[in-house]
Amino acid sequence: MPLITNRNQVLEIYAVAAEKKWVIPCFCSENLTTTEAVLAAVAEHGKEIGDAALPVTLAITNLYSHRSQTLEYTCTRNWRTGLKLFLNDLKILCDADSPFRKLNVMVHLDHIQHDVDAELLDWSMEQFSSIMYDASALPLAENISKTAEFVEKHRAEILIEGACDEIIDAGGNEVCSLTSPEKAMNYFEQTGVDMMVVNLGTEHRAGSANLQYHGEIAREICFAIAGSRLVLHGCSSVTLEQLTRLFDDGICKVNIWTTLERDSAPVLLSEMARNAAKIAGPILAEKLFAEGILGSRADRTSNPSLEFFPTVYRQNIVFGEMRKIVRSYLRQFLLR
Repeated sequence: MPLITNRNQVLEIYAVAAEKKWVIPCFCSENLTTTEAVLAAVAEHGKEIGDAALPVTLAITNLYSHRSQTLEYTCTRNWRTGLKLFLNDLKILCDADSPFRKLNVMVHLDHIQHDVDAELLDWSMEQFSSIMYDASALPLAENISKTAEFVEKHRAEILIEGACDEIIDAGGNEVCSLTSPEKAMNYFEQTGVDMMVVNLGTEHRAGSANLQYHGEIAREICFAIAGSRLVLHGCSSVTLEQLTRLFDDGICKVNIWTTLERDSAPVLLSEMARNAAKIAGPILAEKLFAEGILGSRADRTSNPSLEFFPTVYRQNIVFGEMRKIVRSYLRQFLLR
């Protein structure tokens, strides 16, 4: 069906998901390959569980300092062009003749900041399903004031996700405390947001071995605000085993990106190393072997092959691995 952007329809999708004890997955994307891998995985999962109209959200950041995905979406490195391409790709992939036409696809603006994204915030919000209005880098009182002002202006148009606390980047030196139920309730009541990001122990861009998701804190916050309105960011920073009870913890939406790129890149590297001569020819493959860059099991004797030159060769490998990764999350969040 067409991309779902009407606020009331989006709220209805969340209500139906809650009845089924589903957590709506939100996958960020900065290229068409990722977008299609997500949709393909959701369609496959829907076929497996007998529900062709599964909900899924595709998201993109704009000028967010941790990762500006609209800039990465196009080699023009122009955010307006990148965002328009992202939106057009989604609209086409949701058309009546698309293999993904039966899915309930929503589009989310992630980590949109009050200052650097000011020009985007002047766009019509009605072309999006939801937005994360992120003023979390500000002192709490300013964060609340800015967010409440945005909610007052746009709540009739779009589902609004606010950020009570900043979710830090694992590459930095910052340390953020877990969000207290009191702080979360204060933020939620004063801003009027529909959903809220709080710090539950995860990070952006982190590995999956060193962090702990704190479901007990999520449950306390859920009780304090009297509803399941929490959004978990930084899912890639913890193991899947930690994410099995999110609905019971009061989580209604999860945001995922890092794992798609982080865990598909090694597969691409492995496949290209194995097929080195087919990609680069035997002379270069042998040179790389002599330099210790390639191992003895790499192909060093084949002739170059057109099959291994085009971008589509690399895209297919990444697409296939991303699809597997997405499926692993869907089995946690969209159960039969």
